[in-house]
Amino acid sequence: MSARNLILGDAQADRVVPPSGFTAQLTLFVAGAMAFLTVFALALSVASGRLADRWADELAGAATLRINAPADQRQAQTEAAVTILNQTPGVANVRVITPEEQAAMLSPWFGSDLPIDSLPVPQLVEVLAANPPYDATGLRLRLQAEVPGAVLDDHTRWREPLVDAARALRRLAVVSILLIGGATAAMITLAANAALAANSQVIEVLRLVGAMDTYIAQAFIRRFTLRALLGAAVGVACGMIGVLLLPAASEEGGFLTGLGFSGLSWLLPLAIPPLGALVAFVATSRAAKKRLGELT
Repeated sequence: MSARNLILGDAQADRVVPPSGFTAQLTLFVAGAMAFLTVFALALSVASGRLADRWADELAGAATLRINAPADQRQAQTEAAVTILNQTPGVANVRVITPEEQAAMLSPWFGSDLPIDSLPVPQLVEVLAANPPYDATGLRLRLQAEVPGAVLDDHTRWREPLVDAARALRRLAVVSILLIGGATAAMITLAANAALAANSQVIEVLRLVGAMDTYIAQAFIRRFTLRALLGAAVGVACGMIGVLLLPAASEEGGFLTGLGFSGLSWLLPLAIPPLGALVAFVATSRAAKKRLGELT
């Protein structure tokens, strides 16, 4: 079936397919609902990939040095550790976390009036890696030898599970999109079969007057393909509005916010209506070929 015939159609052939009825409503509803769900699954996939990349980038180049030492030795050990870090190749920046910053980190759990000076809180030092990064194993050995209370945490045990979880969410979203496409094809196939069965007598009459099966099938294929295209376009529009209304990314919300599109990724949902029409085209073509063969 050519693109011209698909768009322009044939007025006489279009009468084979009822312009209204439950098959029309079912096709429009299924295409719209599935496109709506696909938008959110696509948004989850894009956001999960973006989240995984962000977590990997932010945590890969950062490390934290904890200095667990008695209060009278903490300052000396901190200065010794900073000296070692500044001498280590691959370390881009070293910053000692102030007591005020540490109190701010603990305030969500213990409140803003936490007397941090009277608590045995370890001194924290932020370490940023250069490119190429430092040798973490060698740095740990040197710190253990010269600064007994220093513990280097390069966030590996936190980074890998977080990145794996984000990537798993992305895979789940892709699988969801594939399942939605399969469900759409199944529902449109059922609708096409119902329309073909309801018009079996009309098809027999058309055959008696010399109409070919390809001519008859084109009417069904065109009608259901255009229905799916229209329904998917409406569903995508509603889905994009819904995604636009989701909360924007924020520090407080963490990964629960910003689950949407950004930049050029907003163009991705525009591919859903043509793909929905393609699914309907293939599903209706197979259903029409099979059903017309059974009516022979």
